Amino acid sequence: MSAVSDAPTPLEEAPAGLDGGRPLFLKREDVHELGAFKWRGALPALEVFRQRGADAVVTASTGNHGAASAWAAERTGMRAIVFAPEGASQAKLELLERLGAEVHLVGEDLDAAKDLGRGWASERGLPFFEDGAEPAQFDGYAAIGRELLDQLGVAPARVVVPVGNGALLIGVARAVGDGTVGVVAKAAPVMALSVAEGRPVPCDDSDTFADGMAVRVAVPLAVTELAGLGVPMLKVSERALARAVGAYAQAGIRVEGSGAASLAAHLALGPADGPTVLIVTGRNIDDGVHQRAVDEPEGFPD
Repeated sequence: MSAVSDAPTPLEEAPAGLDGGRPLFLKREDVHELGAFKWRGALPALEVFRQRGADAVVTASTGNHGAASAWAAERTGMRAIVFAPEGASQAKLELLERLGAEVHLVGEDLDAAKDLGRGWASERGLPFFEDGAEPAQFDGYAAIGRELLDQLGVAPARVVVPVGNGALLIGVARAVGDGTVGVVAKAAPVMALSVAEGRPVPCDDSDTFADGMAVRVAVPLAVTELAGLGVPMLKVSERALARAVGAYAQAGIRVEGSGAASLAAHLALGPADGPTVLIVTGRNIDDGVHQRAVDEPEGFPD
C-alpha cells in the first residue's frame, strides 16, 4: 500500500483488536512510498539548502531520514551522501541504495556516524543536514497535525507521537496543541531527560531495536523547542515495543519499532476523554527483527 508522495496520509479507525474499547485512530505515515514519515521534513529542508546554492547534502541516519533525504535530493536536483552506523537495518540500507544515495557505513551508532559525517562534509565544503536541527522540518511535520485535525473533524483528546530527535513531535505539537504526548524508548531516553532539564544532558544509552528512536545525543534546537511547548513524554520498554509490533502484526499492519511506539504508550496510558490518534511513523524493519518481536516479545528487556 502506498500514498501519493504529496497527498495527505490516511487517518483510519484502529482495528478492534488494537483499540481496547476506546476511540482510537491511526495516522498512517507508514503507507508513504518510502514507508516512513521523514519525507515531510526532508523535502522542505533540502529546498532550503538548494536555495542557498548547494548541489549536494551530507547527512547521518539509521535509515529512514537518509532515505527521505535521497528521495528529496532526486526531486530537487541534488545529491545525497548518507553516513549510517555499521549496524544499520539491512532493509533500510537497501532502500537507501535503491534511492541512489551515496552510503558510508561508519561508527557504532547514529551519533558516531553523525560526527564522522559532519567532519567529512566540512572538509569538502558541503552542508550537513542534521535531522532535527533544521526549522524547515518542523513546518513539514506540522502538516501531519493539520491533516489529522481536518480528517478527524473534532479535537482529539490525545495524539501520541514517537520521539527520536524530537522534530516530529515539535511539528505535531505546534499544529495540535494540548493533548500531544511524546514517547521515547526507555533504552534511549536522552530526549525525555533533556526536555525535563530544559537543556541537552549527557546520555550513553541508545540500545533499542526501535532504530528510529536510537538517539544518544540530543539536538539542542529540538530540546529548546520541546521545552517551550511543554509536551509530556512517556518512556516505554523494549518489551512493550515488541508487544506493540506484535499487536499490529495481528491486525495485519507491519510496523518498525518506532512505528509501534505510540501504541505501546497508548496501552500504558489511562483512558482519554475523547478520541486518541496514534502516529504510525514507519514500516521499515528487518524481517528477522520483526519476526522475533512477533514471536518472542517476552524475550525483550522490560
